[in-house]
Amino acid sequence: MASLQGKRTLVIGGSRGIGAAIVLHLARAGASVSFTFNGSQEAASRLADTAGATAIQSDAADRAATIATVREAGPLDILVVNAGLFVGGNPLELDPDAVDRMIDVNVRAPYFAAIEAARRMPEGSSIVVIGSVHGDRAAFPGVAAYSLTKSAVQGLARGLARDFGPRGITVNVIQPGPTDTEMNPADGPKRDLMHGAMAIKRHGTAEDVAAFVSFLIGPNGRGITGAMHTIDGGFGA
Repeated sequence: MASLQGKRTLVIGGSRGIGAAIVLHLARAGASVSFTFNGSQEAASRLADTAGATAIQSDAADRAATIATVREAGPLDILVVNAGLFVGGNPLELDPDAVDRMIDVNVRAPYFAAIEAARRMPEGSSIVVIGSVHGDRAAFPGVAAYSLTKSAVQGLARGLARDFGPRGITVNVIQPGPTDTEMNPADGPKRDLMHGAMAIKRHGTAEDVAAFVSFLIGPNGRGITGAMHTIDGGFGA
């Protein structure tokens, strides 16, 4: 793991699952880490104590709050946007307000957070958005709205990579497949369905994703930008 000593880092959506693994990974590499949470106060406090990080309560669906949080975090070297919602089911029956909130969290939050962070990022900084393999492939019925949001962040990364490239700022998306978290446990009811579509028939781990984040923001990732990086056990192969 490359040293991130002194690198000022903000993880949006960092209290649980993949986000928590990223916070721990970056803090252990020496970064100065802040992370946001919305409803998980207890989990956020535990993580902050364990990682020596700063927890900030902020709703990623609130554009003004997201922009203010990024601005108040000061000039950042690293921004990771992990906050995400899944709203699935028959599109004819989905609650439009729930879909709108998912779009706010999954699309608008990473866009506005990245823009605000880039205003003061120094040369050579990094932005990483945690997307999903569903950005490439709607493997099952009922994921149209979710897939829409995850495809949208692909365009975000490609476009912002062009915009920020002259300053040496990289912008990338990591696309996990089935990953063992509270939202998608490895022993959950849809395990066999998901594993049936995978070449490697097991869930990935949050630590796999965190390690990939470290690679992309480290010295060996300086030439990687505007790209989608899939960790899915061959789910989309």
